[in-house]
Amino acid sequence: MKNYLLFIYLILFSLIIGSKAQAFNTILLLGDSVSASYRMQQHQGWVHLLNQKLAKQNAPYSILNASISGETTSGGLSRLPGILAENNIDHLIIELGGNDGLRGYQPSAIKHNLLQMVKIAQEKNIPVTLMQIKITPNYGPRYNKMFEAVFKEVAKETNATLLPFFMEQVALNPELMMQDGIHPNVKAQPIIADYVAEQLKNLMK
Repeated sequence: MKNYLLFIYLILFSLIIGSKAQAFNTILLLGDSVSASYRMQQHQGWVHLLNQKLAKQNAPYSILNASISGETTSGGLSRLPGILAENNIDHLIIELGGNDGLRGYQPSAIKHNLLQMVKIAQEKNIPVTLMQIKITPNYGPRYNKMFEAVFKEVAKETNATLLPFFMEQVALNPELMMQDGIHPNVKAQPIIADYVAEQLKNLMK
């Protein structure tokens, strides 16, 4: 009888420990101002709204937001090792490249930085997801084509997952964008949060 009770206890203990471990899966989001609640309160931004949504759904993961306004792929590359050293990260999502493109940086340099970030994470057995980034069309079709191709190339060469452009539903709607035409406004944040939540469902299965 004692052995039977001990067996039941061990099963329950393993289930409890397993559920706790599952609840602490952390997704690191390395992004720029679009993910850093630019010109609004942190609680209004899509990442905060997404974490609230995930908590209500009892999702086994949450987002650690390491996004900074003005961040480039070079800046992300320099910060990433320190963030990974200080945190237990289970998955990395990179939302960078927009500022590089807006500054007209060479696509080859952008690609190099992204490749290095993916390599750093994968060497620690951390799965990586890239967000496809698009910029305004005034840079010309040639540059835009080369810029957008970078993300597809990096994903293909590293076997990283590539998510569609997460602002697709709001970028062309003036009512959802700030006057600069680059940043989503407060109204757009719940839309982005819902869209990324759906992407994560498939990504984290």
